[in-house]
Amino acid sequence: MAGKKRYFLAEEIGTEFDEKVLYINRCSKVVKGGRKFSFSALILIGDGAGHVGIGFAKANEVADAIRKGSEAARKHVLQFEMENETIPHEIMMDWDGAKILLKPAPEGTGIVAGSKMRFVLEMGGIKNVVAKSLGSNNPLNLVRATFKALENLRNRKESLAIRGIEQ
Repeated sequence: MAGKKRYFLAEEIGTEFDEKVLYINRCSKVVKGGRKFSFSALILIGDGAGHVGIGFAKANEVADAIRKGSEAARKHVLQFEMENETIPHEIMMDWDGAKILLKPAPEGTGIVAGSKMRFVLEMGGIKNVVAKSLGSNNPLNLVRATFKALENLRNRKESLAIRGIEQ
């Protein structure tokens, strides 16, 4: 993993990305004249071939929050390791209160995961995986934990090289 670039701009990759709005949160602030609303949006982009990006943005209007989140996602695209149509190894990841477990699955299993994790894995192109959320159900923390788990995946050659085993 040393020296290997994992994050890219969407324009560097050159493929067409699908975009999905995962979560919109409305927040209100009580002021002298009444309530003032603001919105936050969690946006996911992916090409279905091992690239996925997330963006989180806040604005006073929903459309502005989605646009800013989309721009943020395109600036932060992750390339991760896949083995056939699954992940190379089991991984457990913590992010704030969210704790997730990802396990490789045999062909034909499909994606067995909760909604937010399922979207990240589908957009990344993973077809067979078993995932479990063990902590929080906060959408932002679940997505970030999944993203971090995908970032920490290594292929078989990298793992053996780190351990000093030649194959």
